[in-house]
Amino acid sequence: MRVVLQRSKQASVTVDGKVTGQIESGLVLLVGVTHEDTEQDADWLAEKIVHLRIFEDESGKMNESLLDRGGSILSVSQFTLYGDCKKGRRPNFMKAAGGEQAENLYDALNERLRARGIHVETGVFGAMMDVALVNDGPVTLILDTKD
Repeated sequence: MRVVLQRSKQASVTVDGKVTGQIESGLVLLVGVTHEDTEQDADWLAEKIVHLRIFEDESGKMNESLLDRGGSILSVSQFTLYGDCKKGRRPNFMKAAGGEQAENLYDALNERLRARGIHVETGVFGAMMDVALVNDGPVTLILDTKD
């Protein structure tokens, strides 16, 4: 699984003109799934995400986690994270998992985050979404269970 994680002051996702998920401070996750991914990948990511010390403490050092801060997560499925652009001019998405597998693991990740006490909002799996984000910092990291 691959996640682009962004520290956020506020974020929302809209589908067909309707807001389906919205947070104030916390993290925005763009989540991609590939064929070899399993529920163990979702477990590892959830644990990493909630404990990642990327929020500033009182001295301005990135030393606090989402659990320390009590922030929320906006999680958005993003199959294009597995787009291969090495050849030609059009991305190849063969590395992205199929719909059912990807949706199951995306849902598993979100449930594991919730089980750790995090409020999680989402987009709509497989839908065309408009994602709005005020990136805090900016802080943007890439997590990949295969690296």
